[in-house]
Amino acid sequence: MTSAAIRARVVVASNRAAAGVYADTSGPLLVAGLRDLGCDVEPIPVVVPDGEPVTAALRAAVTDGVDVVLTSGGTGVTPTDRTPEATRVLLDFEIPGIAEALRAYARDRVPAAALSRGLAGVAGRTLIVNLPGSTGGARDGLAVLGPLLAHTVQQLRGGDHGRE
Repeated sequence: MTSAAIRARVVVASNRAAAGVYADTSGPLLVAGLRDLGCDVEPIPVVVPDGEPVTAALRAAVTDGVDVVLTSGGTGVTPTDRTPEATRVLLDFEIPGIAEALRAYARDRVPAAALSRGLAGVAGRTLIVNLPGSTGGARDGLAVLGPLLAHTVQQLRGGDHGRE
């Protein structure tokens, strides 16, 4: 990408990690992966309980003009998994192909990947993508998103489709 670097943020939705019960491992992996993709990413993930705190963290990222926010956690089917709902209220539009690609990428190796309710979409000019809260989900997410991020951000910044 020839224009300004992609500004990224990682938001971890985990009731237990936010309470200090254990240290999150997916967030640092996402930070390192985004850095490897050339993003200017904040070194420490934002760790919040699932639900409204996720919405607040995402709203702050949009207000701060962050280009890409990856969330980790809260995408499953347990009663406390609320990240998709916390995300949806902010989205101007969804990008279902990204969420579908994320599920499809892992599905053959991890059948439970089909249970992920993660969303991908745009709030303002910020791409938000929900990933599962595991290191495997983080790695898979980076593999799927790596080839898409620069082009997506270019489009959100008003770029053309690369036509001459």
